[in-house]
Amino acid sequence: MTEAAAGPVTDTVAEWHRLAGSAVLLDGFHALKHAVRFGARIPVAVATDRRATLALADELAPDVREALDALLTEVPEAAYTSLVPRPHPTAVAALAARPSRAAQLEALASPSRTAPVVVLDNPRNLGNAGAVIRLAAGFGATGVVTTGTLDPWHPTVVRGGAGLHFATAVERLEVAELPYGPVFALDPEGDDIRGLKLPDDAVLAFGSERSGLSPELRARADQLVSLPMRPQVSSYNLATSVGMTLYHWSVTGNAVL
Repeated sequence: MTEAAAGPVTDTVAEWHRLAGSAVLLDGFHALKHAVRFGARIPVAVATDRRATLALADELAPDVREALDALLTEVPEAAYTSLVPRPHPTAVAALAARPSRAAQLEALASPSRTAPVVVLDNPRNLGNAGAVIRLAAGFGATGVVTTGTLDPWHPTVVRGGAGLHFATAVERLEVAELPYGPVFALDPEGDDIRGLKLPDDAVLAFGSERSGLSPELRARADQLVSLPMRPQVSSYNLATSVGMTLYHWSVTGNAVL
């Protein structure tokens, strides 16, 4: 590395360490791409091969190529691996400012909400939570709320969500704090979803992978809803259940995709 190049690298690494405790880790090209597309504020971004990363943008995301050109600093592989706990195959990473809790709550509670909120009640698996956020973003849901101890902004969740946390509201709340709207809770004993039209302001609640709906969420529900399932099959994956439910809303409600 030339002396001229060493200065920006040193400054970038120092800035990364300064921000790492409070910022959101964007792990990999696709997470960075989506965060840029949906307006995340990104103070620092690194790649081990800047030219290759921009070529990937030319191929897969030309709409963000110019922004990435302005953001990326090339760093040696050793510096990159020291910054990222689980190096991504694309060798790209960035830090983004987390949206304020006030802004997230405002989006979730908006009286003009035209798409459901997804609630994960006491989720346990970080990857599942990330996959659900990715689905919610794809369907244009208003947001994803988690109850319990899981942090929906954990780096593993953000990685599973491919950076799409910035395309929808994501927040952790108590059951008593859930946004307004009729609560439809998924339960094997509920009414078959195929006979229902889910309203656009619905709150769609899904129980824990281990124990299903909590007593608090069950008591809060306006209606229990079930997904069609072959007898003797125990359950669907959480993300699959969310995807099926959002798809049903998208074809029976007023979804604009």
